[in-house]
Amino acid sequence: MKIGKELAELTAGIDALYRSMQSSDGFLNKEGLIPVAMAEVTPLPLASYDDAREKLRALAARVPAESESLLRADYVAEMIDSLLALLDTFDGTPISFGDRVARQIRVPQTLVPDAEIEGYRTTIREKLNELGYTGGTLSEDFERYEAQARVPTDEVLSVLNELIAEARTSVTATMYPYDHEGMTPEGVTAVPFSAYCDYPTRKVLLNLDFPYTRFSLKHLATHEVFPGHLVHMNIRENRVADGTMPLDGAQVVTSSASSALFEGIADNGMEFLDWINGPEDELGVALQRLRSAMRCNAAWMMHAQGMSLDEIVPIVANKTLQDPVTMRSRLAFLSHNLRAPFVYAYYGGDMAVNAVWKTVKPEQRKAFWEYLYNNMHTPTTLAKYWQPE
Repeated sequence: MKIGKELAELTAGIDALYRSMQSSDGFLNKEGLIPVAMAEVTPLPLASYDDAREKLRALAARVPAESESLLRADYVAEMIDSLLALLDTFDGTPISFGDRVARQIRVPQTLVPDAEIEGYRTTIREKLNELGYTGGTLSEDFERYEAQARVPTDEVLSVLNELIAEARTSVTATMYPYDHEGMTPEGVTAVPFSAYCDYPTRKVLLNLDFPYTRFSLKHLATHEVFPGHLVHMNIRENRVADGTMPLDGAQVVTSSASSALFEGIADNGMEFLDWINGPEDELGVALQRLRSAMRCNAAWMMHAQGMSLDEIVPIVANKTLQDPVTMRSRLAFLSHNLRAPFVYAYYGGDMAVNAVWKTVKPEQRKAFWEYLYNNMHTPTTLAKYWQPE
């Protein structure tokens, strides 16, 4: 617990130092390194990024002897290394984009292979055939399908609200009692995200500039609320408050070793609830993973290969069955220094959680969820320390 308290205070100190260096007040800069804190943490005063490095390394040296478990020791060591990589980014110390993804997000750091990309496109083709959308190219048939599947803009918030309620009922029946919690959808425009879980206000901010199908809203209901971010943060908040989780569990830290599991838990929400029903949902899962993978590739093309957004947009738009204008707006945040590797947290986290989830037998699910939600994890620790009875 002592290590966790010191890590939390040091991370909060780095966040305060980072915020003090920002000249812009844009949405992503306002979020800082810690967009959500579920408990009061006193930031450790830091004179400079070098001062932060020294303190992180001193803490790392104590971790093996002072951690309460091997899982905890590995997690904290990875978290500290991810913060050291972030400090290199903040002060301009040379670090490659591949090293940033490897050390900050802790997932494979390169282009997602063409075989995976084409696998998702093949599934989309098969599901379109099942739904009766045939006779044209993949892009043409998908466009016809999406046009009829799209939820009218003036109905989007009410449909999302209904799906959140349905997801809450399912979570309460199968996972955790959550009738006491909820989130209210609120429409926003001209923001650098499609949806955002504003945990302190219990609102889901939904970007009404983008189109949505019923599946995409179903995915957002599970990702942002039940059993995703709301449930995950609420469990962490409660466990920190009752002393069963170290203080660092109360911090959501951007582009860090914790990020892939934060997003991976959320992206597996529909699977946890057995809520993938029929070809439309199966198409939607393949489409969501295709687009998530190609956002990783867009980041790699930009930051590892030096390609411009003008070069990247048509490539990604074609592969992901999106129009270039929408694609450009969805990739705008890639130029943000702190956020650049973060897209790997979605696809890498989804894959990391799903790989373990697929090994979990129905009778082991309760134990797995307790292991998953009640501990801080990286992709490595999740797979390494899951020991079903």
